[in-house]
Amino acid sequence: MSNKNFPFRLGTFECIVVCDGAHTYFHPIQIFVSVNAPKECLEQALRDHNLDPERWEHYISPYPSLLINTGQHLVLVDTGAGDLEPTTGKLISNLQVEGIKPSDIDIVILTHGHPDHIGGNTDGEGRPSFPNARYFMWRDERDFWTSEPKLAELDVPEQIKKLMITVACNNLLPIQHQLDLLKHEAEIVPGIRAIAAPGHTPGQIAVAVASGNRELLYLSDAVLHKIHLEHPEWYTAVDFDPQQVVASRRRLLDWAAKEKALIHAFHFPFPGLGYVLEKGKAWWWQPIETSG
Repeated sequence: MSNKNFPFRLGTFECIVVCDGAHTYFHPIQIFVSVNAPKECLEQALRDHNLDPERWEHYISPYPSLLINTGQHLVLVDTGAGDLEPTTGKLISNLQVEGIKPSDIDIVILTHGHPDHIGGNTDGEGRPSFPNARYFMWRDERDFWTSEPKLAELDVPEQIKKLMITVACNNLLPIQHQLDLLKHEAEIVPGIRAIAAPGHTPGQIAVAVASGNRELLYLSDAVLHKIHLEHPEWYTAVDFDPQQVVASRRRLLDWAAKEKALIHAFHFPFPGLGYVLEKGKAWWWQPIETSG
């Protein structure tokens, strides 16, 4: 199916998963799936997902944002990667396909400061892409990325660390006058709530959406791959605080399973929507049915 737009309804809210493009990760599998998994267990988990550990070369991830029309507010969750790659930066044009101009959006929620989630904050001239919006972010997250972080905790190449810092500065500083900082879990607009989900980064948030008798949980990067549902104790080289990311993941997935909430998982195959079902002390993924 197309990986540009996927409209759906949540109660009375009109929602669209809008893709900013896609990125191919050529890094070793440990960076994206696990650095702490026993070798045999990791290989078996990969085979269970029809992945050959001996032939792992890359993982193609969509970069989706979530648009929510509450009737009172037009809310965008994350802004994609912008011009990070030739294959990204499609968010604005894909919004326009739906008749939505950047100036129409009045709320932008940033789940964390990684390039694929904030790269579309600004345009090619360094100006805010959404001029009429209030941007929301966890205070600790903003403070971390704007304080010259060293990222010593991450076992990734130095060029990736430098890219993270550069993108954060280029896309957080220009929106300072539009940025509201969150200190605790709170409702941003009626029906849309910020949920603390630290670990992947110091101040990552998830977003809970409720309308009528329906609920949705936008996981952001609390889960990077379906394997993390089955092995929630595994963490990756890009997770800032491994113990914390595992605790946040368990908390979110436990809540989602008990509430039967619709899930949006950022790096899962587009549109990244489905449900998590309990499986012993872990979970498994049930994607929604799509057509086309």
